[in-house]
Amino acid sequence: MKKQISFSAKGRRADVGPLTIMRILPNRYASKVGSFVFLDHLPPMLKEKVHLGGMGAHPHRGIATLSYILQGQNEHFDSAGNYAKVSSGGAQWMKAGNGIIHDENLNYDTETDSKMVHSFQFWINLPAKNKAEKPEYLAIQAIDVPKKELANESGFIKVVVGNYEDLSSPIPNYSEQFLYHIHLEAGKQFSIKMADKIEVAAFVPSEKITINDTEFEAGEFIEFDRKEGEIEIKNTAQNSVDVLLFGGEEYTETIVAEGPFVMNSQEEIVQAYQDFYAEKYGEINLTAKNKTLE
Repeated sequence: MKKQISFSAKGRRADVGPLTIMRILPNRYASKVGSFVFLDHLPPMLKEKVHLGGMGAHPHRGIATLSYILQGQNEHFDSAGNYAKVSSGGAQWMKAGNGIIHDENLNYDTETDSKMVHSFQFWINLPAKNKAEKPEYLAIQAIDVPKKELANESGFIKVVVGNYEDLSSPIPNYSEQFLYHIHLEAGKQFSIKMADKIEVAAFVPSEKITINDTEFEAGEFIEFDRKEGEIEIKNTAQNSVDVLLFGGEEYTETIVAEGPFVMNSQEEIVQAYQDFYAEKYGEINLTAKNKTLE
């Protein structure tokens, strides 16, 4: 039996500097999907010039941030001393834990002829016991994102977070969670079965697609019921399309979110701000950062 669609919605503008950003989650209908509490989508856009330096350093606490880059080159700096560049098809994961300052920058991929950029940023809420842990960071290049070709030359599935059949993402799981990138060729389809009580949503980045017999436009977020069932994705277009599926088990602890912090009580939010203003999150090493600008 196919899962029922609970609702669909489009994002709202939340631009950062010159980048057009659509805030997909939270929205008027949903504040989370499993442990995912935030999704920003940077739709495909042409970026003619390379921007040097970050877009604006800022703190986080209580979450893991995940940047997934379809096209472009994402640069990361943080106050724990981590620095990396990840190109098209790769991901950057950072566990903010008990507090970190980071900065990112998205440019076109200098290793290709394309000047297009297209990416996503998720926030994954950490269980209370993990919010007090030290920050961690992973730079995952495209070749290291688990990928499987689908039957009948239908396309592929990439496991950015979680597990699928014999594939397992290098990103740590603190609860049952998943993020799949499904790519379908023209006229092809893909089905996946979801267990009972699992929260799951789909996002359609740039082309219309049919999900469980309903057609959705580019930019739509679709959430499903929590009963066991199948999600069937069909590409009736003349070109290939992509869709993201993400979610996991329900996050049952209290959630209090304010600004860049996601904690379990208002008192913890206050403490997060106090520690930030007391400079307990450290600072980004400008010497290491400036080396990239020479």
